[in-house]
Amino acid sequence: METRRPEEETKPPKGKRTDDRDMGLRIPILFLCLSAWATAAQGEDPYLFFTWNVTYGTISPLGVPQQAILINGQFPGPNINSTTNNNIVVNVFNNLDEPFLITCATKKELLARWCAWDQLSNSSGKELHLPFPSEGSNWKLLLLPEHRRAPRCRRLRGLRINSRLLIPVPYADPEDDYTVLIGDWYTESHTQLKSFLDSGRALGRPDGVLINGKSNKGRGKDEPLFTMKPGKTYKYRICNVGLKNSLNFRIQDHPMKLVEMEGSHTVQNTYESLDVHVGQCFGVLVTADKEPKDYLMVASTRFTKNVLTTTAIIGYTNGKRPASPEIPEAPVGWAWSLNQFRSFRWNLTASAARPNPQGSYHYGQINITRTIKLVNSASKVNDKLRYAINGVSHTEPETPLKLAEYYNVADKVFKYDVIQDDMPATVGDKVTVEPNVGNVTYRTFVEIILENRENSIQSWHLDGYSFFAVAVEPGRWTPDKRKNYNLLDAVSRHTVQVFPKSWAAIMLTFDNPGMWNLRSELLERRYLGQHMYISVLSPQRSLRDEYNIPDNALLCGIVKGMPKPPPYSV
Repeated sequence: METRRPEEETKPPKGKRTDDRDMGLRIPILFLCLSAWATAAQGEDPYLFFTWNVTYGTISPLGVPQQAILINGQFPGPNINSTTNNNIVVNVFNNLDEPFLITCATKKELLARWCAWDQLSNSSGKELHLPFPSEGSNWKLLLLPEHRRAPRCRRLRGLRINSRLLIPVPYADPEDDYTVLIGDWYTESHTQLKSFLDSGRALGRPDGVLINGKSNKGRGKDEPLFTMKPGKTYKYRICNVGLKNSLNFRIQDHPMKLVEMEGSHTVQNTYESLDVHVGQCFGVLVTADKEPKDYLMVASTRFTKNVLTTTAIIGYTNGKRPASPEIPEAPVGWAWSLNQFRSFRWNLTASAARPNPQGSYHYGQINITRTIKLVNSASKVNDKLRYAINGVSHTEPETPLKLAEYYNVADKVFKYDVIQDDMPATVGDKVTVEPNVGNVTYRTFVEIILENRENSIQSWHLDGYSFFAVAVEPGRWTPDKRKNYNLLDAVSRHTVQVFPKSWAAIMLTFDNPGMWNLRSELLERRYLGQHMYISVLSPQRSLRDEYNIPDNALLCGIVKGMPKPPPYSV
């Protein structure tokens, strides 16, 4: 494998296929990986090395100076490309005056459970060495720097996992590919946002919307963010990295052919615009077949009384005219968005991370072994706002959950299954604040119902897995609703929206041991308790299922100083 110098960008050579999946941006934070190079060890898959220097900095994306957390001094940073089976090593230098959490998300972290959401934060002034494998090109891989228990960081970039060349993709190689990060934005600093939530209040309305960290104020007079050659087709990866709002994305006069969604190939329908809910990502193809001039990309908030809009410019290389100031209109109401969700279909004949086609996995023919219904709610605890799942608002214990479980002291840190599989009617508005950890039997096929009885849209994400989003419907779920499930070609993904007064049904096999976070993608809801962990234990303690704890893992709480348990074996 070619060795790159640290200062070289990890973008593949033009014309070389990179079937990298849309790198989802799960919470809005700052992310950059520089100093990347690749080496190949004898008898091993290639290694990619990254160095991250974490610092504070001042940015003004909406014209108001504010503090943010930077990685290698930039906002936001370039994408990093890797390939299936690469080994990635990250060295993190924390130059902040407080701890900093590194976590993996949006990828099926096969064997690498120690990048889980509750990994212990990196102490101030310390170096942290994080090795993990890049397994499965169908999955998005992210590392999320954030302060533990705090909405600290503001923007990140994704790590793309490219398909190996022997895996075909169902479309021709694009001329180039571009990542488009869209998200709402607050002009308050991360410490101010934290203080709002700690005081028991919601964040309120955002101040604007950004595209790749910028807000276009010139309405067509700014420099192009991307360029296209006439007649060529380009791939755009669109991710909502915001805190709160669903966004509609569109390009003036250019339809978008959907080809990927959160790591899955889709049936290639064409759309004039796409609703991208918080945490979701889409891959689309756009052909430069219109009049050679500039065009606007548009991102605007959905389901809000006051619509916030921003634009960025796409320029034809031979164009001489500015973009039209007329912004294409966005759809209205969530019925349109629901119908768009129903149009998404899994491409059954396309290959996935392995040469076998996606449709060879017949999820609709598997017997359901357990049904779990989760109902989100908002309430007050001690006169402060809290969000809950089935009446339990999650709080983090001093000992990280995975460490407690690994060291066999879980009973001293948390209780399993504090919520029932179906929320009792007696719960009502009563909310308890405690760790919320569910126990799921290894390799069982489970149906999860996400029921939203509130008046605002929800967005849910599950770490460590993809699931089949078989239905999203209005009303309340009952068993007879299963007749409406898509049991043939629902898209395999890891984020799903639930509309107001509606429910969503997802199905998956829990075949990936670990402690996995199921959470609201809306930052204020997650920070104030609307998330939980799902524990999946392999009874064999085998290295085929899970790696041993890294030698350099940071320990805290009651496990600090304890001898390590016996290692897993083959």
